[in-house]
Amino acid sequence: MEFFEVLEARHSIRAFQPRPVEEEKLQIILNAVNRAPSAGNLQSYEVYLSRGSAGAAALARATFNQTFVAQAPLVLVFCSHAARSVAQYGERGAGLYALQDATIACTFAMLAAAAQELASVWIGAFDPEAVRSAIGAPAGVEPAAMLPIGYPAQQPELTTRRPLNGLVHELPAL
Repeated sequence: MEFFEVLEARHSIRAFQPRPVEEEKLQIILNAVNRAPSAGNLQSYEVYLSRGSAGAAALARATFNQTFVAQAPLVLVFCSHAARSVAQYGERGAGLYALQDATIACTFAMLAAAAQELASVWIGAFDPEAVRSAIGAPAGVEPAAMLPIGYPAQQPELTTRRPLNGLVHELPAL
């Protein structure tokens, strides 16, 4: 799929077929994650992968019972890892750059999934301690976003977008 077609095709899907995602498609997604830009190329994030129903069920509970999370054959959990960034960038690296790195990586995964005609939905509403417990993350690794991935079991709802003239604010020329 051509890049701009991927952008048009990507929608948030909250219903997944019970069909597993092929290993080749998962590897393409994970390689895209690994190619995501990061501050200082430090990749100050970690990715946890759930393929099992027990792990997905625990993650669904951690999302305040968004049950569709447990339906997805794959769930990627993106976490910031501040220690990878703090030595070079200090507190800004720990508090901001590591979070940005994790969320950019999640975006790359979402687009790689869409390019392969897989569905996904960004999850940001969750109890971080419950997620940390479900994935076994050590201290200093903070859950930032969750991405359930699978084959869609519903058609995407077409959503409206803000008009560019209300979104983009051009600065006056100097």
